[in-house]
Amino acid sequence: MKGKTVMFVGDSLGRNQWQSLICMIYATVPQTQTQLVRGEPLSTFRFLDYGVTISFYRAPYLVEIDVVQGKRILRLEEVDGNGDAWRSADVLSFNTGHWWDHQGSLQGWDYMELGGKYYQDMDRLAALERGIKTWANWVDSNIDSSRTKVFFLGISPSHTNPNEWNSGVTAGLTTKNCYGETSPIISTGTAYPGVYPEQMRVVDMVIREMSNPAYLLDITMLSAFRKDAHPSIYSGDLNPQQRANPTYSADCSHWCLPGLPDTWNELFYTALFY
Repeated sequence: MKGKTVMFVGDSLGRNQWQSLICMIYATVPQTQTQLVRGEPLSTFRFLDYGVTISFYRAPYLVEIDVVQGKRILRLEEVDGNGDAWRSADVLSFNTGHWWDHQGSLQGWDYMELGGKYYQDMDRLAALERGIKTWANWVDSNIDSSRTKVFFLGISPSHTNPNEWNSGVTAGLTTKNCYGETSPIISTGTAYPGVYPEQMRVVDMVIREMSNPAYLLDITMLSAFRKDAHPSIYSGDLNPQQRANPTYSADCSHWCLPGLPDTWNELFYTALFY
C-alpha cells in the first residue's frame, strides 16, 4: 500500500473504524513517523515512512446537505462537492444509516429535497433508499473500479432495547439499554438476535443493482451479538450527572476501542488483499 490512500466516508461509525485501523497499523510499526491533520469534513492520518494515508471524510448521509437562508436542505439526489475529495482515493469505504433515523433536536435537516420539491419529512427508509441510490449512481459514474476498490460497511446495530436479548423478560432489569452488559449475546443458531435492521435490506438491494457493485462488508449480524462492546457511560464525553443516569446517557451505538471495529478491520483487510 506504499504511496496509497484509504478513505473512510460516512458517519461516526465510519470514524470508529478509521480510528481502529490507525491504531492497528501503528501497533505493528510503533517507531514510524506519523502525522495527524484534523479538519472538517476531512481528517487525515499519514504513516510518513510508508507514504500511506488513512483518511476520514465526514458525510453522514453521503448525499449533499446545504444551508439555504438558514435552513438545512438534505438533497437526496445530489452528491456534488462531497465527491471531489473521494475520487483520488485508492480504497474507499462508505457507510451511512444512523443519521437517517434521528428525530427532534438530533435531526440533521430542516427540509429534504426530492424531484425539485421540499419535504419537512418523509418515510425514512424511502429517503435512505433514494439517498443510497444517488450515491450508487455517483460511484458507477465517477469511480474507475480497475483503480479504486470500493467498500460499503453494513449497518452497525445499536443495543438500546434489552428485550432483544432477554427474550422479552423485563422483570429484574435495572436499565433500558446496554449499560452493565459484560458478555455477548449467546448464539442459539443462525437467527438474528433482536430485530434485523430494515436499513440493511435497503443497502443490500441498492448495492446489488450497481453496475460495479461495492464490496458489502456485512458486519451487521456479528456486531448484533456484541451488546457488551459499547462505551456505555464510559466514553469520556459525559459529565458526572450524565454518568449517574445511564438510562438516558449510555452510548449504545458506538464501539469501544480496542474492540469490535478491530474485527471489522480484520475482515476489511482480508477482503482487500485476498
